[in-house]
Amino acid sequence: MRVIRPAALLLALLPALAWAQNQPGPAAAGSEDADAKESVTSRVPLDEIRRYVAVFNAVRAAYVEPVDDARLMQSAIRGLLLDLDPHSTYFDRADAEAFDEQATGAYDGIGVELLQQPDNTLKVVSPIDDTPAARAGLRAGDVIVAIDGKPISAIEAMEPLRGPSGSSVVVTVVRDGRKEPFDLSITRETIRVTSVRSRLLEPGYGYVRISTFQADTGADFQKHVRQLQDKANGRLEGLVLDLRSNPGGLLTAAVQVADDLLEKGGIVSTRGRLSISDTRFDATPGDLLNGAPVMVLVDAGSASASEVVAGALRDNGRARVIGSRTFGKGSVQTVLPLDNGDSVKLTTARYYTPSGRSIQATGIVPDVELQPEAAEGEEVATSADYSEATLPGHLRGDEEGGEAGEGYKAGAVLPGDKPIAAALAELKQPSSQPSVREAVAAGKPVAAPAAD
Repeated sequence: MRVIRPAALLLALLPALAWAQNQPGPAAAGSEDADAKESVTSRVPLDEIRRYVAVFNAVRAAYVEPVDDARLMQSAIRGLLLDLDPHSTYFDRADAEAFDEQATGAYDGIGVELLQQPDNTLKVVSPIDDTPAARAGLRAGDVIVAIDGKPISAIEAMEPLRGPSGSSVVVTVVRDGRKEPFDLSITRETIRVTSVRSRLLEPGYGYVRISTFQADTGADFQKHVRQLQDKANGRLEGLVLDLRSNPGGLLTAAVQVADDLLEKGGIVSTRGRLSISDTRFDATPGDLLNGAPVMVLVDAGSASASEVVAGALRDNGRARVIGSRTFGKGSVQTVLPLDNGDSVKLTTARYYTPSGRSIQATGIVPDVELQPEAAEGEEVATSADYSEATLPGHLRGDEEGGEAGEGYKAGAVLPGDKPIAAALAELKQPSSQPSVREAVAAGKPVAAPAAD
């Protein structure tokens, strides 16, 4: 669940951010300078600033041990963002640099997408394919409660997971279906994520796995589809697009993948408080598969950009979705750099599928639902607490509690090859490519492509 950084929105927010950074610090909030007071009170509530300063000074003066001013201020800023939603956060310089490295797909660590929870524990959104985390057995929905034997509350939570290639780290994991926490030893390495993989499942039927959406994912997707077509003597009879436990990534990459499978129609739109954050992406002519049917395989770990692709293809009647209800992260984050090298990651908009439905907190319910199977020695994992809707302080979805949210049941993680086999079997059914008319009759949210 990495973030997109729309340049226009960033430019729109930077003037406000620059103004804020040039204002007097907390110590100056009580100044009697009339001009300064008018300037501040016209933009921020002065009484609240005074209350903050009072608490700040009380901590400095009376806390049992001396507290560094910069550390105290940084904690206050983190707290300012903490209660907004689970995805808005403050990055110090090191975290900001690590975030940028991870977004490029090359960094030293264990290869996992994490979400820090209010109690400081780390929920695994998804281990990235073919990384130390995936090979060690970490799964979407796992909760890391300790690192190298130290409780998460006693350390800077995510920092120990990064480190020199070849070094080891031990994580203590709580997993749904396991009665007791257990340890996993993971050897760090330089993570160079290959986001697209493919193979022929059988003659004429292709399989493409996208593990995350990076800057080069769109181009790699085109390359893999063409390679599959060459292996199938120039034409594929159908394609399974595997987006299971894909935590998202760059919106532009997701739009490109959807566009490559659509001849026309909407892909996704975003809406926020600022008009500059309202965007819309539409398909351009040219379907790589020339109309061959597509099955999109998803599960509870499919989030953000992967939900955009699944929603776009289904709403346009281009594909059916199989698997389990997706995570439901339908919000857009913008990274705002500060002048000291730190950054603020702020939720600025929501995603909407072509039919106008919000993904936020409800996710995408598949056309064909698959049930999870228990691994040896474990109970069937329900994943009842693994979704955007169950995150404390999550941004409320437009349809949360409505028709799409009625009888809400979070999805399940679907590892292994059996879901692929199920998707292939469904793909080969005569009804695997529903018409828009059939989808509408079934009550599914569909936006029909524009007529010629």
